[in-house]
Amino acid sequence: MEENRRFPENFVWGAASSAYQAEGAYRADGKGLSVWDVYTHEPGHIFNGDTGDVACDQYEKFDTDLTIMKELGLQAYRFSINWPRVIPDGCGQVNEKGLDFYDRMVERLLENDIIPYITLFHWELPYGLYLKGGWLNRDIVQYFAEYVSVVIRRLSDRVRFWITENEPQCYIGAALHGGGHAPGLKVGEKDIFLAAHHSLLAHGSAVEVIRETAKTASVIGYAPASWHLWSPVSDLPEDIEACRRETFRAGDDPVGATSWWLDPVILGRYPETAGYPYEKYLPEIRPEDMKMISQPIDFIGMNVYQTYRGKADGEGNCVTVKALPGAAQTNAGWPVTPEALYWGPRFYWERYHKKLYITENGLSNQDWVSLDGKVHDPQRIDFLRRYLRKLREAVREGIPVEGYFHWALTDNFEWASGYSNRFGLVYTDFASQERIIKDSGQWYSRVISSNGEII
Repeated sequence: MEENRRFPENFVWGAASSAYQAEGAYRADGKGLSVWDVYTHEPGHIFNGDTGDVACDQYEKFDTDLTIMKELGLQAYRFSINWPRVIPDGCGQVNEKGLDFYDRMVERLLENDIIPYITLFHWELPYGLYLKGGWLNRDIVQYFAEYVSVVIRRLSDRVRFWITENEPQCYIGAALHGGGHAPGLKVGEKDIFLAAHHSLLAHGSAVEVIRETAKTASVIGYAPASWHLWSPVSDLPEDIEACRRETFRAGDDPVGATSWWLDPVILGRYPETAGYPYEKYLPEIRPEDMKMISQPIDFIGMNVYQTYRGKADGEGNCVTVKALPGAAQTNAGWPVTPEALYWGPRFYWERYHKKLYITENGLSNQDWVSLDGKVHDPQRIDFLRRYLRKLREAVREGIPVEGYFHWALTDNFEWASGYSNRFGLVYTDFASQERIIKDSGQWYSRVISSNGEII
């Protein structure tokens, strides 16, 4: 019975971050500008006028964070490469000092028995490429492949685990369609579908480069946002089936949909678009495009924070069940729905038959240092216990979830909300850059050491 409470012996426990959100040092040692560097310096875009210029200063304080990772017992650390730190203009001259930084990160992680999982693109689009058209320019596929080649040649002798792109729904949808993320555009329908197609091609080109040039056997994943999840409010087969269909329906907002980003990659085709009003805006798809986009990958990364709740309406459709007044929600206003970590992996596995990682999951909270000098965050512990119990249910049923990465290691810059949402296991004082492991960090350490038994 005791063994059943544990996760599989090879399950990976980690934490995650991204370059712009954590590194700071935005112009140090030859780094070029990203669209976020420019966007955050313009008024009215970010809460409180915050920027990622310093963020958690991980560029200078990586050894401090590494000591914390070791104390927590992390088995893996997911982080991203800042493209313009490596190639300042996005193409052309390589910045060796930028590469040296990531080389040292990898070396120090491995010296401490922490496995690096590297995300190649977590929204840090070089401003120089934005000026060339960014994701609207098909040439970005080649630029991305060249950048990936530089990173792979330098790091793949020691790094095995790669994630090509993180959450295209954000850097395509929210950035180019909604206008709330850098570079803050609101382009037309035809342009947004073209940019999405180029993003998928870039992913495929990265997979191809890794397979052809990596110095060690590579494990490659892709991590679109798992926003479009529906979980049934009952175990009735009709409710389960309705939520499954709704989870993968392209719908009226296909650029936000799960299937728009995963069907081409895994199944080699876009989801059904016949009859939808946006069909006339779809880009020309060249004969070789789908072959490139569907280069085989090894796993899907799931960034999961919440799910909608749904049920069948008796006519084959899914009806979203609204939350009751006063229902639990996070500081970011997201509903607390632990079943996301059961139904999300289950539905993904049933459709795509790929191994899975939970590459992001966590609670945005308002944490502060108490009078005793500690950071007490019982809500986060409760949140994680609820979510991880549901994940354990999925794993017990044979769904191949290989690991879990908490978002985030430290409190960091949270995009348009600046520093107003704290997700970390570790408290960051953004004035002094002092770190304090929160109660949740100490608890997560015990989760790792017990392989999930204590949840």
